[in-house]
Amino acid sequence: MDESGKPQDPEESAQAQPPQQPEHTDGTKEPVPGRQRGAGGGILMGRPFGVPVYVAPSWFLVAALITWVFGGQLDRVLPELGAARYLVSLFFAVAFYASVLVHELAHTVAALRFRLPVRRIQLQFFGGVSEIEKETETPGREFVLAFVGPLLSLVLAGVFYVGMQMVEPGTVPGVLLAGLMISNLIVAIFNLLPGLPLDGGRMLRAVVWKVTGKPMSGTIAAAWVGRALAVTVLIGLPLLTHTGALGRAPEEIGGADSLTDALLAAILAAIIWTGAGNSLRMARLRERLPDLTARTLTRRAIPVETDTPLSEALRRANDAGARALVVVDRQGTPTALVREAAIVGIPHHRRPWVPVGTLAQDLRDGMRVGAELAGEDLLEYLRATPATEYLVVEETGEIYGVLSTADVERAFVAAMARPS
Repeated sequence: MDESGKPQDPEESAQAQPPQQPEHTDGTKEPVPGRQRGAGGGILMGRPFGVPVYVAPSWFLVAALITWVFGGQLDRVLPELGAARYLVSLFFAVAFYASVLVHELAHTVAALRFRLPVRRIQLQFFGGVSEIEKETETPGREFVLAFVGPLLSLVLAGVFYVGMQMVEPGTVPGVLLAGLMISNLIVAIFNLLPGLPLDGGRMLRAVVWKVTGKPMSGTIAAAWVGRALAVTVLIGLPLLTHTGALGRAPEEIGGADSLTDALLAAILAAIIWTGAGNSLRMARLRERLPDLTARTLTRRAIPVETDTPLSEALRRANDAGARALVVVDRQGTPTALVREAAIVGIPHHRRPWVPVGTLAQDLRDGMRVGAELAGEDLLEYLRATPATEYLVVEETGEIYGVLSTADVERAFVAAMARPS
């Protein structure tokens, strides 16, 4: 608070939250330290293993694209299907994303086995994400957690290959099984590429972490390999198409095909490049998390009784060099916190007539924070009970001060901006 009794930050802090973590497009999303639990960002399809599975709106765009492209291929292979080929193509699109879900469930089951909370699984534009909320404790677990996804995709490719041997080639079941076998093989190989944010990048990170003993070194190495991979995809995919290395003769490739390949390469490269950068930024943030403690972020507070006029309470706070007010009962037990945003809304001429109790928020379960909480433990605690301010207490139960979510947000922004 300044000398006039106004809080130093007049902005409404109720909406302030720690910055959200950027999402990855492979199966093993980085932990989400400061994120609020939301509705999910899509259509809820179920809760296998207690983890909600959402389908993002972008999935329907990709499903339509797959239906159109695969339908064109079916027209060449099975021309007798006619318009029914698009129903078969739609079935293929759904089956393919069911395979992607199996890939994600492999990550989820491994995470739950290691007692890592999984917030949700989301199927979206280019595959899916399993949002794992905490960092693995060892490089071995990191490697296993990343590897199980591509492994399940390889197993599915093998299952579909076996199924192909049981049906006639050139039939609808044969074509569907061949398409699913090839698509799962591509998913496995693509995710095994050794660069973040792909599963192979997480595996590379685990190996470097094991060798150096430093998880940050592993992240840096895998992130830069990921960026190199992005450039390779951007340049290499169109070149492979034009040389016929992807199965089509160069003379069969038209201008529209070239444009499509270039666009696909640009999208994939952008996703990989962005994901690698996000992984690196979040790793640097986690490295700095232990320096962010409730004690260092807490505003000094003074106790006031509920009928104390606001002007008198602010005068006492200014005299004591405090920036927050805690409402206590006659025995000195804290019962509520005076909301900073509410103080701002009271004009100066009315403050002598407004008791602080009318501006206070009752203390609920979870609104008492230990002064020694730090890093991800602090964030997890705040996320469990979202509020504008928290009472910070010593181990003895003595009042230490008030923690504002606006201060937590500013501290995280500063940590993200600090040079490495």
